[in-house]
Amino acid sequence: MPTPPQLATDKKAAVLLAAGCEEVEALAVVDALFRAGIRADLVSVSQSLEVVSSHGVRIIADALIADVELADYDLLYLPGGMPGTLHLKACPAVPLEILRRADVGEPIAAICAAPSILAELGVLDRRRATANPAFMEAIAQGGATAEEKPVVVDGAITTSRGAGTAFDLGLELVRQMLGDGAADAVRAGIVHSR
Repeated sequence: MPTPPQLATDKKAAVLLAAGCEEVEALAVVDALFRAGIRADLVSVSQSLEVVSSHGVRIIADALIADVELADYDLLYLPGGMPGTLHLKACPAVPLEILRRADVGEPIAAICAAPSILAELGVLDRRRATANPAFMEAIAQGGATAEEKPVVVDGAITTSRGAGTAFDLGLELVRQMLGDGAADAVRAGIVHSR
C-alpha cells in the first residue's frame, strides 16, 4: 500500500481503480497524499489486483473491493477516464458507498468523467461541481451548478476537471485532511505553481 514511512495522520483514503481509469488522475492524487503522510489504498473494483489504465499502464492495486470495508476510509476517491468511469459505476459497491457517504456527509472526491456518477445518483443536486468538459452537461443535468474551475468544493463533495488538474485536487484533499500548512509544504515540494 502506498503508506508513507511516517504517517502524519491516522486518516486514510480509498482510491478506486477500474480498468480503463486515467492513471495520472489516480496516481497524482495518491502522490500528493503520500507526500503529506496520508495513507492511500489503491482498491481494485474488479476481481484482479492488476488494473490496466486507459493508456495501457499496468497498476497493481493494494486490495480488492470485496476485501475492504469502504466505510472504514475517511475519503472515497474516484479517478475518471474512459471506460474506467463506466466500470466504477457498474461495480455495485461503488454507488452504494457513494450514497451512504452522501447521506451522512462523509468526504467523496471525483475527477474528470467520474463526477457524472455522482450526478446520476443525485448527489450533486443543488451543489456546485466541475468535471471534464465533455461531462459538464451531464453534471448539470444531475442538478449541479457546473463551474469551470480546476477544483470545486461543496461541503463534503470535491470535484475536479481532469489529468491536468489532478495535482490541484490532490493538494486540496491534503488541505482538507491536514490543513493549509501541509498542502503548502507538498506544493513547494513538487514545485507546483498556483
